[in-house]
Amino acid sequence: MANLYKKDAPFKVYISFKKYLDVLEHIRYNDRLEYRVNYAESLIDKVKNFQELRDGFQDASLLEKHEDLIRLLLADLFPTGLTNNEIKAASVPLSGITFNYTERFKNILRDAGKDFEIELRNIDEDEFYVFCCCMILQSYFKKNIKTTLPFYYDIPDKHGIMKHYKITVNSDFTEVYPTSNAQELSDETIDLLLENLDDYRLWRKYFPSESWIMEGFTIISLVDCTSEVALSDLKSSMISIDPENLAPDENLVEIFKSYFDVPKLNFGLMLFNKKDQRLEKLPIYENLFTHHILDFWINAFDEQTRKSTFNNLSYNSKPIVVSNTDHMDNEIKSLPSFAVLKENEINSFMVIPVMKDNELLAIIEFTSPIPNSFNGLKLKKMEFFTDMILFSINRFNFEKDFQIEAIIQREYTSIHNSVVWKFRNEAEKYFNASLAKKIYTLKQISFRNLTPLFGFSDIRSSSEKRFQLMMEDLNEQIACLHDLLDGMGTDTEPFILALEVFGTELNNDIKADTEQRFQRLLREDIHPYLQAKLEVKSPEPVRKNIKDYFSRVFSQNDLFYAHRKDLDESITLVNRKLADVLDENQVEAQQIFPHYYERFKSDGVEHNLYIGATIAPNLHYSTKLMKELRYWQLKTICRMERQFSAFKGSLPVPLDIASLIFVYNERVDIRFRMDEKRFDVDGAYNSYYEIIKKRLDKAHIKGSPERLTCPGKITVVYFGMENQKEYLQYINRLQKKGRLRNDVEFLKVEDLQGITGLLALRVSIA
Repeated sequence: MANLYKKDAPFKVYISFKKYLDVLEHIRYNDRLEYRVNYAESLIDKVKNFQELRDGFQDASLLEKHEDLIRLLLADLFPTGLTNNEIKAASVPLSGITFNYTERFKNILRDAGKDFEIELRNIDEDEFYVFCCCMILQSYFKKNIKTTLPFYYDIPDKHGIMKHYKITVNSDFTEVYPTSNAQELSDETIDLLLENLDDYRLWRKYFPSESWIMEGFTIISLVDCTSEVALSDLKSSMISIDPENLAPDENLVEIFKSYFDVPKLNFGLMLFNKKDQRLEKLPIYENLFTHHILDFWINAFDEQTRKSTFNNLSYNSKPIVVSNTDHMDNEIKSLPSFAVLKENEINSFMVIPVMKDNELLAIIEFTSPIPNSFNGLKLKKMEFFTDMILFSINRFNFEKDFQIEAIIQREYTSIHNSVVWKFRNEAEKYFNASLAKKIYTLKQISFRNLTPLFGFSDIRSSSEKRFQLMMEDLNEQIACLHDLLDGMGTDTEPFILALEVFGTELNNDIKADTEQRFQRLLREDIHPYLQAKLEVKSPEPVRKNIKDYFSRVFSQNDLFYAHRKDLDESITLVNRKLADVLDENQVEAQQIFPHYYERFKSDGVEHNLYIGATIAPNLHYSTKLMKELRYWQLKTICRMERQFSAFKGSLPVPLDIASLIFVYNERVDIRFRMDEKRFDVDGAYNSYYEIIKKRLDKAHIKGSPERLTCPGKITVVYFGMENQKEYLQYINRLQKKGRLRNDVEFLKVEDLQGITGLLALRVSIA
């Protein structure tokens, strides 16, 4: 046998009794008591013919061969008077090989069964290796380091209950020494290793496999700490009741069996839904937990009785413990609830309310078919992890809410608060189904019979400005390249000629693909040429000019971008300012009546509002509220225009905005489109509204080339005289407040494709 360990280790192991025999030698020659001298001499004589016991061996079968001799040799270490009390054995250090057991240890292993193999709990190969190295540092290098990691054996008893034993080790009879392959370590190296306990490769580098010798044996003593380990496992399991991990811990009931020392035990837990005043099962544990008593509580009583019982728990939340149901009063045995106990073979049980601040959070039940399984002492043990149950339940509720929100975000979008209730209802159904491993198809979210409000503040002529600034950037780049390449040599003449062709094309006969072809010339020819010049020994002025050129190039498209960048920054600033004003004023609008609100930023900001009874079915809705929102919309666009006027002078590129409101009297339906993650109007008839919105942007005044929208003015587009009268009232109110001027224009909108009869009001911002 090359090594007694199943795992790789930094040392070879030899079972040896040399150090203990040295102790006996010391007694033989130094002890003053004659009987001890004779005893030591007798043992030494018995083993003198078995030199392997002193020299060491690796053949584990010799332990069985010399079993009687070893028991006699170690008799002082294993007193006969304690053999039925102590759980003790000799062992090969840090291995599963044990021998010379006390009677109690033998009984424990006998109850575990013939096929049971004893082994250390929860230590992987790398951790084991580093721990062995630390033993070498402590034993050979005399470093005062703590290497006492807790080790456990898990051994089932005759009832199948898993018992946990903590191991203490006496290593007085072992010694460690190096082989020729071992490395001598400096203090600096040892410090480096101890600072990097998780760097397993580093430890293996300085402690190669089997480069040391460990010789001797250890004495292990076991202490039954089943309750402590089970309590720790219970806490870990309670934490794992987590909506993110839909796989239940099937060992939970087994852990409870160990903790309470009850071989046949069932466990149930139900959360209390305060809103609906009812108990709810945890779907992930639906098939694992039993709820015999709690199910009876839910199903046997009427709703009023259940609610009054839950309310009474605030005043008296004392747990119920019944050791033996046969000892209950005859009056109780005659109740229907007692029949439920007998039908489910419940002969002992505990029912424990979980309370926090006098509020019921959950109810736990423990049941067993074995009489006297539960009593006051078992209930007392619950106190040790009550806080963990509270933490776990609170965490579960928090994670549940978080996951429901995540489902809304994933399956829908970032939903406006006014409609989130409907998404939440649907997401909760999805969540509960997923916990129960059931398939649930999310239903469409829609709202019917809503009045739409639409408006925009558009950045005027942004496309023309962008084209103009693109031309300035490209012309500057061509001029810069022309100056740079001119005089660099005859090999640049093709580039210069190509630049002249592009310059002519840009300013006289620009084509749709001119910019793309110019980019290709730069990327494939001119820029590689210039970069090559940087890599060779070019004159310093040339290198400087090339670097200056590339500092102006926008890396994503190889073009000069300074002017268009200023425009993009200006548009971003305008959009942000307009959107902020709109969002801030939405707080006031939602107080008028909850409604669905969305806005979009492009070259300007547009917004949609949808108001109606189906958005907030618990509130009273009337057309008066819709008119208040229309006034709010006009007032808010006035604020946006005024705010824009105040900061437009600080923009890198001068811009103007033109604002419009479209008044639509017909009701529309909106439906959430799953593919686009947004709401849109629903149905062919409602699409007429969307068509009008899209065509108003570029519309003109009827019979005139003038655009309908105009910078510094607000345009209100509508269909009938009733809307005209309504909006003149709103305009009048804002004129009195000094927000609008007294220059209202009455206009007709040009006929659009399929749309005729639109009218408009236009008024200037004061």
